Amino acid sequence: MKTIVTFGEIMGRLCPFGFKRFKQSLPGDINLTFAGAEANVAASISMLGGKARFVTALPKHDVTDACLANLRGLGVDTSSIVLSDTGRLGLYWVEAGANQRPSRVIYDRDYSSVSMTPADTYNWTAIMDGAGWLHTTGITPALSSISADATLEAVKQAKSAGLTVSCDLNFRKKLWNWEPGTAANALAQKTMHKILPFVDVVIANEEDASDVLGIHAENTDVHSGKIDAAKYTQVAEEIVRQFPNVKQVAITLRESISASHNNWGAMFYDATAKSTVFSPDNNGEYEPFEIRNIVDRVGGGDSFGAGLIFALNTPELAEPAKAIDFSVAASCLAHSIYGDYNFSTREEVEALLKSGGSGRVVR
Repeated sequence: MKTIVTFGEIMGRLCPFGFKRFKQSLPGDINLTFAGAEANVAASISMLGGKARFVTALPKHDVTDACLANLRGLGVDTSSIVLSDTGRLGLYWVEAGANQRPSRVIYDRDYSSVSMTPADTYNWTAIMDGAGWLHTTGITPALSSISADATLEAVKQAKSAGLTVSCDLNFRKKLWNWEPGTAANALAQKTMHKILPFVDVVIANEEDASDVLGIHAENTDVHSGKIDAAKYTQVAEEIVRQFPNVKQVAITLRESISASHNNWGAMFYDATAKSTVFSPDNNGEYEPFEIRNIVDRVGGGDSFGAGLIFALNTPELAEPAKAIDFSVAASCLAHSIYGDYNFSTREEVEALLKSGGSGRVVR
């Protein structure tokens, strides 16, 4: 496997212990981990057994040193990270939901180093050296016009170097505010329409295509937990119609019965074969994992993206049905793990696929 490069922001993630609310926990102790969509993907790929290189910009101080040590300890290549005299380490706060109380996220990311670092600051030649794949998301271009330009340059450089490019649309309404007078959806659509012509593999959740591209799935209301999985083939086909360079589309299908109970699965569309596969599959019928008593769902989509990229770069897993099975199972496990990173190995993912999800004790 060649190196998988991911480009984006890593932050400090601040979360009350257990399922406490902010007002219960502060002032007082709070848990800090490191997290961010593209960093989550790099960390997960590394833990699955792949080679990952994470690229970002971070301020020069001791907390950054701790962050880099954390990534390196997971096997992630941090050699192309820019240490900057400009900006700060972004933060985000997570209040874990339970049952009918939803999780809450508060962003504190303005003026982060990556949002203030121009594209020409990065050594793209070194970044792409020995790499076969670049992954980014719609979160980084949402931070600022500067990071949007850097993301566009990243995908251009990757295509010029012959890499496969994937992008998780990852719409975050709270972040798309850097162009006054332009609504979040409109700014996302305008920006992502510049990036997607350089993308080979599009990853999204059940809402992203609607929010970012204006492509809606029929018979679906994600707020009520109602999803018509079959309609997402039409969504994928429309994405490919608008962007003929896109070769594959993967869409996660989350049905939120409550904050603690989700049904979880995905579909994968291959544009060349014009075929769709769903996972989990039970004798030809889509049958999602029922995930009850969720430990932490934040980062679930990133664990799916990481599993998919790893599988597509592993010959014995690259066939569409196997790749989507692997990525859905990897993300299913991530829902049982605290924090954004998916601390699951390839062997554990494959064990879930073989067991059918019994959760029996391994002795």
